[in-house]
Amino acid sequence: MAKKFTTTKKIYLKPIGPTKLVDGKGNEFKCPKDSVSKERVGRAFKEGDRAIKIMDKDGTLTMGTVDINFFETGPNVYKGDDWEGLTSLKIVDTKNITLPDEQVELMQFIETSDTLKPKQLFLSEIKWKFLVRSAMRGKNIMMTGPAGCGKTMAAKTLTNSLNRPHFYFNLGATQDPRSALIGNTHFNKSDGTFFSEALFVKAIQTEDAIILLDELSRAHPEAHNILMTVLDEGQRYLRLDEADGSPTIKVASGVTFVATANIGNEYTATRVMDRALIDRFITVEMDVLDAEQETDLLSMLFPLVDKKQIESVAAIVNDTRKELNSEMPRLSTHISTRSSVEMVSLIYDGFTLAEASEVCIYPLFDNAGGIDSERTFIKQIVQKYIPQDNTDEDLFNTEDIEDMDDTDQNI
Repeated sequence: MAKKFTTTKKIYLKPIGPTKLVDGKGNEFKCPKDSVSKERVGRAFKEGDRAIKIMDKDGTLTMGTVDINFFETGPNVYKGDDWEGLTSLKIVDTKNITLPDEQVELMQFIETSDTLKPKQLFLSEIKWKFLVRSAMRGKNIMMTGPAGCGKTMAAKTLTNSLNRPHFYFNLGATQDPRSALIGNTHFNKSDGTFFSEALFVKAIQTEDAIILLDELSRAHPEAHNILMTVLDEGQRYLRLDEADGSPTIKVASGVTFVATANIGNEYTATRVMDRALIDRFITVEMDVLDAEQETDLLSMLFPLVDKKQIESVAAIVNDTRKELNSEMPRLSTHISTRSSVEMVSLIYDGFTLAEASEVCIYPLFDNAGGIDSERTFIKQIVQKYIPQDNTDEDLFNTEDIEDMDDTDQNI
């Protein structure tokens, strides 16, 4: 049984083999017996990861979610004798490098950042950590994924979690990019001609700010051109005018740009973004929820709505996503999480599932083609989840179909 400690200090250990690790003073010890730890250490050694964290929680040393009690006994086990002295990350290599305290703090913050993520944001732990790390490092981040999947919510959650100054710009709704991103020249009798800076100019001069560029894929091409130098790691400035010698505004240190974009053929109003613009971002792809996750989210948002009703909505949504990913899909789009939330909110306000489907789902699908249309197919999906005593409406316009059959026979 490993000795327990009450300290809250953390140490980091370098994998020196598939089952062995070493601390900063060269003390070797073996990997825990459980398969999760063995897989983690083996992968870290293979991929060249520099360290695996061992942390103290409630008096017990742990490795991620693995209790150090699983460690082998014997002379090579880390006993904690040097625990108090390990205040910074030490990794043994040929030069015996000691990382700065700031780096250690950053790594520890990233490692524990999952506690900052709210339950209603369904983003994998690794993607959230990547998102937090990128923001802490001042990277440009592009959140991608289908409409209504939570890109903007994830970006806003990031700003709230890090408690940093933040600014929001909806580029998809901007009619005049130069006015929105740079400013306007005005004239009045008392002051004559003067230049009024846009809020964006203030935002990029705010140290450690997080600037959300929503709907970047819908922005005017001129907005993309203006942002090129702002986003470029080697330039990071905004030119107020194209004339020679015109002033430039430097982007402050620590500023992070977080953009959202819808990428795909179904988004007809989006614009093709230049590859040079895309390369200025690291990409975080939002996860599409499965039926269980969708149910959990909707239940959290609407705890008073009947669970069976919520499960039905989640099942309908999941069926459309499965159909869209099939080899020969009969639907051109799926139902977004934003739409499923609206459906359950209608049910909460007294609508039936059939009524909520009629106003929230059916308009999303084309009615051209009669019984072979997407609208008819989505109605067939919905009907599977509507109780029989609520299906008094004619979901498929069977009367019209019978009239068509009679006409065919007369012909």
